[in-house]
Amino acid sequence: MKLNIALLAGDGIGPEVIDQAVKVCNAIASKYNHELNWRPALTGAAAIDVVGEPYPDETHEICVSSDAVLFGAIGHPRFDNDPSAKVRPEQGLLKMRKKLGLFANVRPTFTFPSLIDKSPLKRERIEGTDLVFLRELTGGIYFGKRGREDNGNTAYDTCTYTRKEVQRLAKKGFEMAMKRSKKLCCVDKANVLESSRLWRETVQAMEKDYPEVTVSYEFVDAVAMRLVQWPNSYDVLITENLFGDILTDEASVISGSMGLMPSASIGDSIGLYEPIHGSYPQAAGKDIANPLATVLSAAMMFEDFNLLDEAQAIRDVVNKSLDQGIVTEDLAEGAKAYKTSEVGDWLASRI
Repeated sequence: MKLNIALLAGDGIGPEVIDQAVKVCNAIASKYNHELNWRPALTGAAAIDVVGEPYPDETHEICVSSDAVLFGAIGHPRFDNDPSAKVRPEQGLLKMRKKLGLFANVRPTFTFPSLIDKSPLKRERIEGTDLVFLRELTGGIYFGKRGREDNGNTAYDTCTYTRKEVQRLAKKGFEMAMKRSKKLCCVDKANVLESSRLWRETVQAMEKDYPEVTVSYEFVDAVAMRLVQWPNSYDVLITENLFGDILTDEASVISGSMGLMPSASIGDSIGLYEPIHGSYPQAAGKDIANPLATVLSAAMMFEDFNLLDEAQAIRDVVNKSLDQGIVTEDLAEGAKAYKTSEVGDWLASRI
């Protein structure tokens, strides 16, 4: 198979972890006789520095003309520490999701047998956890009307959803549940929020189309509690943008490190694949960042192209690296810590 892949390294540790994913993907391509055409493009603070815009039109054109997007991270402290900044790297991420129509963020959470005791949660709580969140990405409070009143002393942000937006995400959730354990949980705050009541009634109306799926409805605060008490009771969870942003970061702790969890953002055509962690600017250029989340995001990319053997080969070699202690300093805990580039080289050579 020939694939054109847009390569958006972004900021901070983004370029370093992306380099390792490219090594692994090229090894897979060589082993399974695929042709990968990498198409680098600027985004985030790196793009602002060059063109003054975090998601330039040129980058968008490269993305829409590619088969997939492999993405690193966005963010820089000089913007975080300047509340008056008019242009921010994160605006590029929101713009990219909107323009590419990436309305569903797929965030799996699972445990690694060799790392299960590194989790801050007890083994008996998390063993067997294998869940996936579908977070709505292009609506809600992040995209609603916002502003200031009363000479800047009052601020407001508006959460708005349409039934169509809920339906298209829920459809993905139901379809995913059918391929897994046929369990779906709709996470909302329907006892308080009108937008959540729209979510709940929309999903309830869709239940008849998927009679094999058992659907539950839980308030977001209850899910936040149960994620750390009984995470293995969940399978597929769907929720709106803000709730999903918070809950998926909470769920990532179950595995023992945010540097391990991959994600995909999907729409009706192109998919974007990225680690769940941020740009970690303190580690940028030090060759110490954990590349495994980015590598596993590449596995999700191959899986979405129905290249299942290739995806499994990546997951298998990542598990071997963890079993054999070929890990970066965040997981080494007193043992030898390998450099980011050394982990990438090891994974590619084993493939």
